[in-house]
Amino acid sequence: MPESDIISWTDGAWTHEPAAVATSADHLDVTAVESSDAWRHTAYGFVHDTEHALLAPLTVGEAMDVSFRAPWDGQFDQAGIFVQIDEEHWIKAGVEYADGHLGLGAVVTDIRSDWSVGYVDEWHGSEITVRVSRWQDAVIVRARADDGEWRLVRVAPFDGDAAASAGPFLAAPTRAGLVVRFTRWTRSAADAELH
Repeated sequence: MPESDIISWTDGAWTHEPAAVATSADHLDVTAVESSDAWRHTAYGFVHDTEHALLAPLTVGEAMDVSFRAPWDGQFDQAGIFVQIDEEHWIKAGVEYADGHLGLGAVVTDIRSDWSVGYVDEWHGSEITVRVSRWQDAVIVRARADDGEWRLVRVAPFDGDAAASAGPFLAAPTRAGLVVRFTRWTRSAADAELH
């Protein structure tokens, strides 16, 4: 991976304020508000626009990495990275705990949301890193646990002419008290290859 620059926790702006934030030199502990989520229309019929995402600019040709840990014990607890043009055009990618399994996936929203997910139960207890690379016409999502191999998660269409921001995100649709520890937030050159 290319050399990366650390992004300060103070360089971002929240889409929606979390219940609590505790900052130290090497991590950011964030507590989600109960019922926070991000989704638009598809299958469920609702619009949820209450996620907690700490966003900084992401331009074409850049990548952003977010690393984090969480207990993964509440239904639909989720964390990862959020990439946003506006409230109807965004991507959330990372992990979500649902029905007793930890799932790695992405929700890509272009007015309506879609969702792709696969189990990564072996990632329980790991530091998880999600990486997005912004190309002219796409966002490439990769993820890994600890220092493991990167997995390609998604290749999603994304408007290269639009201003966008990205950064750490979390949500807790069904409970209060989810605390995610974000351990790294960096920017680098976008991945040049898909494979």
